[in-house]
Amino acid sequence: MKVIVTGSLGHISKPLAQELITKGHEVTIISRNAGNQEEIIRLGAKTAIGSVEDAAFLKETFISADAVYAMTPPNFAATDIIAYYRNTAMAYAEAVRNAGVKRVVYLSSYGADLDKGTGIIVGSHQAEGILNALQNVMVTCLRPGYFYYNLYHFLDMIKNQGIIGTNFGGDDKLVMVSPLDIAAAAAEELTRENPQNKIRYIASDERSCSEVARLIGEAIGKPHLKWLTFSDEQVRDFMLEIGRPPAVTDLLIELGAAIHSGLLKSDYERNKPALGKVKLPEFIQEFAAVYRSKA
Repeated sequence: MKVIVTGSLGHISKPLAQELITKGHEVTIISRNAGNQEEIIRLGAKTAIGSVEDAAFLKETFISADAVYAMTPPNFAATDIIAYYRNTAMAYAEAVRNAGVKRVVYLSSYGADLDKGTGIIVGSHQAEGILNALQNVMVTCLRPGYFYYNLYHFLDMIKNQGIIGTNFGGDDKLVMVSPLDIAAAAAEELTRENPQNKIRYIASDERSCSEVARLIGEAIGKPHLKWLTFSDEQVRDFMLEIGRPPAVTDLLIELGAAIHSGLLKSDYERNKPALGKVKLPEFIQEFAAVYRSKA
């Protein structure tokens, strides 16, 4: 198959491309950064340098492709993040339609079943709607949980304050996922012989925030590490203090509140998948190594 992979050499896209290449598929990787070309070529893939917001560039790249893995690169600099998700999805849809692509696998998120109350994830909800409206195209929306590597955001807090804290924590349950398990699911869906329009949830482990803190604490020599739950107002004040734009801050606060209330994982709980291979303790060994390197 000829497969287009967006996301450059990211946490998901690189292992996805490697798996597809190993299985004999022809892969083109889209990257915004021309500096990634040499590494992409070393992987055994072709390169296409451009923006996923550019429908004309995407159409040219998609022509003759059998399948496309589409994702929305993070962009906290966008003045309207939800509109950014929507516009990127429209560029994908236009390119898929004009290039005649028949198979799309889109990286969405758990919580994307909801049209409000989930912060940034509302962008994934709207993107799903745009892509699912395509005619004669098989679209699979991947809905992974909370990425393990999001825990790196707490490195400085752990070092400087000896805690983890945000507007969710304690006994709140996290549906957690490894990028490697997402890559494996994406590869499976892209190359499936009889693809279907569907939603696929992806998770690797399920832990309470307190369990996460305990495991991290044990790994880094802070056995009493706690994950505290702060109020929305406390977290908002902190984010604004460190320079987060107010619009982004409000979306992140709403997202955290949806994790705390359980709203974000409500549909996941009704449609639980088999858990992936990479469990939290395996990731925490990587986390501990990064923590120690910054000591």
